[in-house]
Amino acid sequence: MIAEIVYGNLISKKNMLEVFGLAGAVAPRIAAAGAGGKTTTLKRLAAEYKEMGRKPVVTTTTHMFKEDSPLFLDEPSVREILALLDKEGCVFAGGKAKNGKIRRLPDAVLGEVLKLPNPVLIEADGAKMLPIKFPADHEPVILPQTTHVLYVCGMDAPGRKIKEVCFRAELAADFFGKSAEDILTPQDIAALAQSGLAGRKGVEEGMQYTLVLNKADTWERCRAALEVWEAMDHVNEMKVVVTGKESGEK
Repeated sequence: MIAEIVYGNLISKKNMLEVFGLAGAVAPRIAAAGAGGKTTTLKRLAAEYKEMGRKPVVTTTTHMFKEDSPLFLDEPSVREILALLDKEGCVFAGGKAKNGKIRRLPDAVLGEVLKLPNPVLIEADGAKMLPIKFPADHEPVILPQTTHVLYVCGMDAPGRKIKEVCFRAELAADFFGKSAEDILTPQDIAALAQSGLAGRKGVEEGMQYTLVLNKADTWERCRAALEVWEAMDHVNEMKVVVTGKESGEK
């Protein structure tokens, strides 16, 4: 399921490129921050770009898991990245890291990647598999070349204790004016998404900012996503996208 919330209504979209307004973007640099589905969102985007023949590069400015796949390269040269793009139509590239992960590419290689005419998709945050996050001082790592920022939140979080669903729970609780034992609400997610201390942190003028409410796999979670939208200050409208599994999808 892919939809945009427009005037309080869920409007279905055919794919990620359409809902994010990326179909006509030339050489976009797309950063995913937050929690609750950054990698999944970028992989879905990468698959759509690959199907179009746009040959995306997926990388990270922090860390991301390295899958057992021929599409993943660690510590590659630009030549190796281009060769795999030509062969496979998509590449996931990063520097070598421990614990089955890749990290930020060396600056020289990253600089050359950012000069390519291809879409570059960047995982710019980490959340230890939790659905919500409040950033530390050094997070997220959004490059100045970024054109689009996707702030991802998992809709499996509302209704559960902050300490159970938030990475850096104490920081989040302080931000909300709550205890880590308190329940996270859709209104809390709206506050995160609109704040320059959280969702908008590192988002500079000229970068298109989108809130992505992921894991909206049930009507109850879609209703919670609508409550997030309803709680927002709509004076300065932001794009709010809701994503989830299709009926019957595993």
